[in-house]
Formats: sequence, C-alpha cells, structure tokens
Amino acid sequence: QVQLVESGGGLVHPGGSLRLSCTTSGFTFSFYDMSYYRQAPGKERELVAAITSAGGSTNYADSVKGRFTISRDNDKNTVYLQMNNLKPEDTAVYYCNAVRLRFGRDYWGQGTQVTVSS
Repeated sequence: QVQLVESGGGLVHPGGSLRLSCTTSGFTFSFYDMSYYRQAPGKERELVAAITSAGGSTNYADSVKGRFTISRDNDKNTVYLQMNNLKPEDTAVYYCNAVRLRFGRDYWGQGTQVTVSS
C-alpha cells in the first residue's frame, strides 16, 4: 500500500521557518522524483519545489527561490522542504508528490496546512 505522510505544517509568523517532512512507504522511493506542491484557497495547485530521484537536481518556483530548500534522504524514504523567511502569501495546503513518469506512476500525500500570519 502506497503511503505519503506529510508533517511539519502549522501556524507561523511572517519571517519564521518551518520544515515539512514527507515520509513514504509502499514503493521504491529512490526511483521516484519528488516534489512539493501547494494550493491556496481559490487558487490552482502549483509546483513549489522538485528534486530528482538521486537528489542531483532541484527546481523551485520563482516565488520561493532563495527561501525554500528541498532535500531527500533515500535511506529514510523521506523528502523535506525547509521553508525560511515565510510570507503570508505562502499560506496554503502543501502536498507531497512522487512521480515516475516513465512508468506512469504518480502518488500524492494528504496535504499539510501552512499558515503564515501575524
């Protein structure tokens, strides 16, 4: 059974930091590219950050470059999103995604709420 379990969300003041974790099971984590997406109320889901299966390449939305860092630990089957200098516009539900395009595999976590407010 495939599972992606996100944690680390919460309420933080502007300028604060949070670290999201996505712990996975039920598939071979090291074969999958991993991403975090987010969806704010009334908006479409957007890609925030992505990392390739071996961790050699990362990609970020322009809005989070220099503030967010995605990383992975293939021994722990976990992907992380370190979020610094958070802004109110970062408020959203953050989703973990695992994809292996060549084989048509695409898995999602349940989401974790991040709220940035004073």
